[in-house]
Amino acid sequence: MPHKVIPLVPSTLEDIDGSFFNWIEEKLDIHASTNKGWEKVPIIWVSAERSFQIKNKKEIRDKSGTLILPLITVERSSMVKDPSRKGSYWANVPPVDDYKGGSITITKRINQNKTLNFANADSYRKKKQINFPRKNDKVVYQTISIPMPVYVDITYLLTLRTEYQQQMNDITSPFITRTGGINHFILERNGHQYEGFIQADFSPTNNVSNMTQEERKYETKITVKVLGYLIGEDKNQETPKIVIRENAVEVKIPREKVIFGDIQEHLDKQEEYPERIQNITDK
Repeated sequence: MPHKVIPLVPSTLEDIDGSFFNWIEEKLDIHASTNKGWEKVPIIWVSAERSFQIKNKKEIRDKSGTLILPLITVERSSMVKDPSRKGSYWANVPPVDDYKGGSITITKRINQNKTLNFANADSYRKKKQINFPRKNDKVVYQTISIPMPVYVDITYLLTLRTEYQQQMNDITSPFITRTGGINHFILERNGHQYEGFIQADFSPTNNVSNMTQEERKYETKITVKVLGYLIGEDKNQETPKIVIRENAVEVKIPREKVIFGDIQEHLDKQEEYPERIQNITDK
């Protein structure tokens, strides 16, 4: 079974926003009854400019520019860095004091090429043959680390707008029942996971009791809190986002050599090099 490859992508605010929007757009996949049949409810992120919204999604407005209901809008209303909600890392881990940085070690792997080079070099020096089967103690490991994750508590405000009570029932039901008996769900994007919590209050702001000439409108506001985390400073970060370090497997100390050449210390110098030893002694 092939291993699942997870990309090492830093977590940003855009990832958190995108994971929440995709959860509504793809996971919930909300539909409602309209005069055209069972149709998917459009979802709008209200932070975009109104001119862009009009040009980008022309199907959600009529000829006069009025929004066609039903409709769901999403807005990031607040963001709090709460010290009491720190997720998995409660202690502050400062970065390594060098030009790379990095605080949290996330994985460790073997550098196959460099480890093979050390093994072949030792095999050829001792056995005059590369790839000779033997125990290799010179293993090069790569340690991968990332900056310290900083947890943020983000609040999203969803506004559900419909023309009829039946449409509001269709749209509201998935937010209540999809998570079962709890209000907790998981968000995912770019290999990261965040926790979402649907708040208990579903606040209706309907105007059906108003008997004036104002257009009838059913509206419900849902508040969702997401516990997310940020890794690095995004585009403003000067140090690497992913830090890779390698261990030292061999320490070599240079030494001085005699002017006439180095003498192998493991041999009997008087028997192997009698003339060279005598010359060095005379000089």
